[in-house]
Amino acid sequence: MYWTLELAVKLEDAPWPASKKELIDYAIRSGAPLEVIENLEQVEEEGEQYESIEDIWPDYPSKDDFLFNEDEY
Repeated sequence: MYWTLELAVKLEDAPWPASKKELIDYAIRSGAPLEVIENLEQVEEEGEQYESIEDIWPDYPSKDDFLFNEDEY
């Protein structure tokens, strides 16, 4: 399983919190790339709800990780 920013962005609008099955269903319905669906299938499910993409990919970058000053624009 590997995540890239381009793949993880496909789940930003997912209906959080969601189970693994719900996320796979959302990815299929939204037309996400096959890699997203394959990554979700490899996530270990313990019957839990995932609150955000950070629960699936802990290294998902936050806005604080980018050096972009929104006040300048």
